[in-house]
Amino acid sequence: MSDYWTPAHHAVEHEDAETLARLLADGADPNEVFSNMTLLTHAIDVEGDGSLQSGQPLAVHTTAVLLAFGADPELADPDGHTPMDMADHYGHDLAVKLLWAHTQRASRR
Repeated sequence: MSDYWTPAHHAVEHEDAETLARLLADGADPNEVFSNMTLLTHAIDVEGDGSLQSGQPLAVHTTAVLLAFGADPELADPDGHTPMDMADHYGHDLAVKLLWAHTQRASRR
């Protein structure tokens, strides 16, 4: 399975924020698209789905790492889903707040 995903998407799939940050610091594209998902839509999907399956509270660490490394909070995936669409789908309020803050920051530039 690890050969299926790109290294960055593999880190997102496993919610490995430390590896993800290292890959991004080494030049991985924070807006990379693979398997019809941007890294950011993938991160929010994994966080939301993981919470639903485990019953654990929503996490936001991979989303936060991606935004810190410049992922576009408004970039839609090839299917037209934006990170905000994905966050709304899961009721992922932490991601919604982070996305909103990054969208507002970008609009002031």
